Amino acid sequence: MIHDLFRWLARAMAILGGVVLTALILLTCVSILGRSGNTILHFDWLEQLAPALTARLLEAGIAPVPGDIEVTEAGMAFVIFAFLPICQITGAHAVVDIFTSQLGVRANRALAFLWEALFAVALVVIAWKLQEGMAGKMRYGETTFILQFPVWWSYAASLAGACVAAVVGIYVAVMRGVELMTGRAVLADGGSGA
Repeated sequence: MIHDLFRWLARAMAILGGVVLTALILLTCVSILGRSGNTILHFDWLEQLAPALTARLLEAGIAPVPGDIEVTEAGMAFVIFAFLPICQITGAHAVVDIFTSQLGVRANRALAFLWEALFAVALVVIAWKLQEGMAGKMRYGETTFILQFPVWWSYAASLAGACVAAVVGIYVAVMRGVELMTGRAVLADGGSGA
């Protein structure tokens, strides 16, 4: 029951991360098309061939999306944290097991617990530092250069994702501890789905 809750939380974050990533991809494509179109419309030969058309298209706004890089930077930070929980709960992180494949099941469970516990600690520290960074950005009122939106907004989005990642990371570490103590598998390994 509790595992289903954490799995649902991880999947919900991954879906939200996927939606944000898709929006960022579309934004980037539109901006690239606008930038390319604007460059083409400024070619001397095209401006001489069809000055009225090029002027009309440029006035219509064919140009890169203003602040596209700022939005992409802020969104990608959230997306990274949004995908971490699903990787954690399904055991889908990259693994190099040249050495560990020669060890027994108990030794591998002990290593899995150790790495998951260390990763959970790292996720908690990251969330804590993001919260401190967000507080600093709020305190000083820092804004982005082009769009002038508060920088702390992107910290807040990243913090939300980092907190979920930390909670799921702690849960996974605890479950790896249970596996080590009981000798039975509780979580999936290697992305086989939980």
